Amino acid sequence: MLRARDAMDRSYAEPLDVPALARIAHVSPGYFNRRFRAVFGETPHRYLQRRRVERAMWLLREDARSVTEICFAVGFSSLGTFSRTFHDIVGVSPTDYREQNRGGATGVPTCFTKSWTRPVSSG
Repeated sequence: MLRARDAMDRSYAEPLDVPALARIAHVSPGYFNRRFRAVFGETPHRYLQRRRVERAMWLLREDARSVTEICFAVGFSSLGTFSRTFHDIVGVSPTDYREQNRGGATGVPTCFTKSWTRPVSSG
């Protein structure tokens, strides 16, 4: 399970599916889904979406690229899916998030910023 989660952490922007992740964990796709949820408290799909949104949150704060470019950079293939998923996890749209967090927290160590801004939704 840890190897599959590490693969999602490393390759979050690539198209990953449950059969590929199950092969990494050396189990069947059905067993992988059940065990992953039991171990980490969320489905593999939801975990991957949350990782992508966390990366998008950082890019929206620190990068000048458009929301559409950031959407594709973090692995979403549709702007509508990205916006809906971002809103479900963070509670605001990507554009509103960028406006609210423009410039970030100056003078605060990155580890604190990451902790404060980490989405709590595990859906």
